[in-house]
Amino acid sequence: MSNTFIIETSARHVHLSAADLATLFGEGYELKFRKDLSQPGQFATFDKVDVVGPKRTLSGVTILGPVRPQTQVEISLTDARSIGISAPIRESGDLANSAPCKLVGPCGEVELSEGAIIAMRHIHMLPEDAERFGVKDKQIVSVKIPSPERSTIFGDVLVRVTPTSALAMHIDTDEANAAGICGQEGEIIEI
Repeated sequence: MSNTFIIETSARHVHLSAADLATLFGEGYELKFRKDLSQPGQFATFDKVDVVGPKRTLSGVTILGPVRPQTQVEISLTDARSIGISAPIRESGDLANSAPCKLVGPCGEVELSEGAIIAMRHIHMLPEDAERFGVKDKQIVSVKIPSPERSTIFGDVLVRVTPTSALAMHIDTDEANAAGICGQEGEIIEI
């Protein structure tokens, strides 16, 4: 078995609650499936919203499905600065006291008092993967990504172990562009 895993770039996106989906797209609206994502049960849609901050708007941000209990906006640090919000770096789902923003859809608008974050870099793993790598859920590790031109070591990588994960590390577009990531694999070097 290999001790490496694929590095995937997670571009800006939005997860919607059922209530916010209805406000933005109309009562009874169902997300329009575009393609499966690497994590089981998650998918990209054809649906998009605008994310509005005090300085500017990110137009046409993709919505990922399925719906979630709470709306969450995941952007890069560059995105956050460009629209004028101070989004914290957080684990997905940790939205308390995160940044506010507005979402605009074809049928309405939603003012979020919190919900915009920069997703903490993380590795999705099954329990058997975690055992093989010698790590535990919520552990922080470092990951080396070899490259002919821009080898990189990312610290502060969160391990996320669930029984429904597919082994993959997720980083945002700022991180991927800085390291020249395009299909590379990484390995845990510090536990």
